[in-house]
Amino acid sequence: MTSPSLHTAVLKCHPETYSQATHDIQAHVCWRDAGELAITYVLTGDIRRLRIPPLRPARSADRLWEHTCFEAFVGVKGKAEYYEFNFAPSGEWAVYAFRRYRERAPLVGEERVPHITVQSEENSLELDAIVRLDYLPLIQPRASLRLALSAVIEENSGMLSYWALEHPAGSPDFHHPDSFALEIEMPDVEAIDESALAKR
Repeated sequence: MTSPSLHTAVLKCHPETYSQATHDIQAHVCWRDAGELAITYVLTGDIRRLRIPPLRPARSADRLWEHTCFEAFVGVKGKAEYYEFNFAPSGEWAVYAFRRYRERAPLVGEERVPHITVQSEENSLELDAIVRLDYLPLIQPRASLRLALSAVIEENSGMLSYWALEHPAGSPDFHHPDSFALEIEMPDVEAIDESALAKR
């Protein structure tokens, strides 16, 4: 039985790009304790034909989206500001802040390293990413969040395909407001903490 707090969404390939090796990408989203958002991306296809970055020490890195990379954009409903998270199968990651559409802003707040784990088989690749949202100043407790979940998949030939919940007209654009197609509620972090204490 699926938990009501678990959200499952299917990513669509952009109509101007295609992948012969990637058949399907799903994303599963749920909350964990203390404001942690857990996102699991499940890719099915011929993994041998995909260019997957090798595992590296966890670190912040730019331009991860130039190769196979999974992404999450998180904003508050009714506000223009948002955050971008990049999760590479290498274990590398990136976090960016934006004032509004594609306008970068300083990343304010304590930096917490996303926790990334990857499992790969012949016909599937699963990436789990856990991020703390409660330390980001733009995201308040019990806020209504808008998420844009996406992926860039690189084949061995170097060809890229672009996957998202929704694609606006034109070229792939994960930042576009239309891409923020999943709405979830930020949990009451204090209530979660009190519940955890009561179980001890």
